Amino acid sequence: MGVGGGLGMEATNCGALLRELQQIWAEVGESEGEKNKVLSEIERECLQVYRRKVDDANRTRVQLHQSVATKEAEVASLVATLGEHKLYLKKDKSVVPLKEQLAAVVPVLENLKGKKEERLKQFSDIQSQIEKIRSELSEYSDGDDKANSLIVDENDLSTRKLNNYQAQLHALQKEKSDRLHKVLEYVNEVHCLCGVLGIDFGKTVNGIHPSLHQNGLEQSTNISNSTLEGLANTISNLKAEQRSRIDKMRETMESLCKLWKLMDSPQEERRQFNRVLSVLISSEEEILSPGVLSQETIEKMGAEVERLTKLKARRLKEIFMKKRSELEEICRSAHIEPDASTAPEQTNEMIDSGMIDTSELLAKLESQILKAKEESLSRKDIMDRINKWISACDEEAWLEEYNQDSKRYSAGRGAHINLRRAEKARILVTKIPAMVDNLINRTFAWENARNKPFLYDGGRLISVLEEYRLNREQKEEEKRRYRDQKKLESILLKEKEAIFGSKGSPKRAVSLNRRTNGYRSSGTTSGLMTPNPRRSSLGGATPELLTPRSCSGHYNRYFSDSRRLSATQLNFGDDSLSTFTSISGQFIGLIAK
Repeated sequence: MGVGGGLGMEATNCGALLRELQQIWAEVGESEGEKNKVLSEIERECLQVYRRKVDDANRTRVQLHQSVATKEAEVASLVATLGEHKLYLKKDKSVVPLKEQLAAVVPVLENLKGKKEERLKQFSDIQSQIEKIRSELSEYSDGDDKANSLIVDENDLSTRKLNNYQAQLHALQKEKSDRLHKVLEYVNEVHCLCGVLGIDFGKTVNGIHPSLHQNGLEQSTNISNSTLEGLANTISNLKAEQRSRIDKMRETMESLCKLWKLMDSPQEERRQFNRVLSVLISSEEEILSPGVLSQETIEKMGAEVERLTKLKARRLKEIFMKKRSELEEICRSAHIEPDASTAPEQTNEMIDSGMIDTSELLAKLESQILKAKEESLSRKDIMDRINKWISACDEEAWLEEYNQDSKRYSAGRGAHINLRRAEKARILVTKIPAMVDNLINRTFAWENARNKPFLYDGGRLISVLEEYRLNREQKEEEKRRYRDQKKLESILLKEKEAIFGSKGSPKRAVSLNRRTNGYRSSGTTSGLMTPNPRRSSLGGATPELLTPRSCSGHYNRYFSDSRRLSATQLNFGDDSLSTFTSISGQFIGLIAK
């Protein structure tokens, strides 16, 4: 029922009561004044009731206005905070009662509050994720603490700002994903390189960051800039080490292959390095076998190279010793001095020190051998003549010893053989001067053709031959003087016999013979006088003439060998000759008296 219907009912009720009051007044007989007074009081009391009701209604209206305004202000603030202007559309207040307005704004306000709470949670989650990712990307690890202490700005919870945060979060998540992928890629590469190089992977990555090697879930993998930089540097260092080891192993393997080929090593020794050899011929990116470039493998290869090098050195020394022996044998047979630059002591020292190329040294030895052979061939004719001369000198020494043997004509065993040899020796001795002259002429021709002296065991052959010829001439002169003195002795004896008769004083004859017996006749037709036994080579004392095999310095300063045909015995004793001359003079004086 409307307000007008309520007033009409009220008016009907009041009229019925007024009529009932008037009937009572009529029955009572109230005066008009009393009636008007009561009616005035009734009207005043009714006005007061109406006023009180109007005031209550007015206060209710004000409260409703305030409530609606407050709710609308909250709605406006939330709309502004959330940026959700489409969620609340204002209606015309002039046609809508306050209660309806309040009833309409309350659900909108509740909806906006729910939106705000949800938006706050979204902002908090996004910001915590952003801070956590930023902390993972940075040098620090307190992202969880920062996420827990984040304060969200409640004055701006708009979708635009939320979208901005989401965009930041997506960018950071993408960067994290990229970095994580890169870190894992780096870690895998480090693991592969460590495996190839035989290096401890855990120790290597722990030096960069412990999280890179931890398998637990309590700590996520560190993807900071320092970790990436450390991994990149580690990979660079490991690759540099890999290249260094590859170069070193290739160099070592090259040495091994050369040594294998040189030493003709069996396949069993080579087989242990087949895996390394197959790896080294591959490119750097294809080398993935674990431990193939380890320090242990390098040391093993180095030890094998050292072993083969020592074996090579021993064999080279044997080869050089054989070559040197061949050279020395050629030089010994040709009586020339071998080159001292390839002496065993020097070659062994050079081989041990590695200061010279062995092939060069071997070529040098071969060249010296070839040169020695050529020189030996060029000296062959002279050497043959030297050997004949030396043989003749030996025969001469034997003949002199044979002539001194008083039993040489006895009918003993082998006497006829010695007689035939003595006859041949006498003929050969007569040819010695011609041999020496021919040898000197040929030696001079050899020296002029090659513009260098002919050396025999380190001394010049010409000097020895000339000295020998001079000594032999002196010897012949001494022999002639001795023969002349023998003739004089014979004449003196004949004159003595003529003076004293055939029975002369035997004592003086014996005395004379004793005085003149410093030399004795050899008893041979050669007429050679020898005061010494045969040469040392035949078991006796030193022979008479120097030969090129010795001449260590008594007459020839060029020679150093020990074989001699000594010229010191060619002087026939000057003291004995002077004694003999003195005796002869005395004997002539006696005859004159």
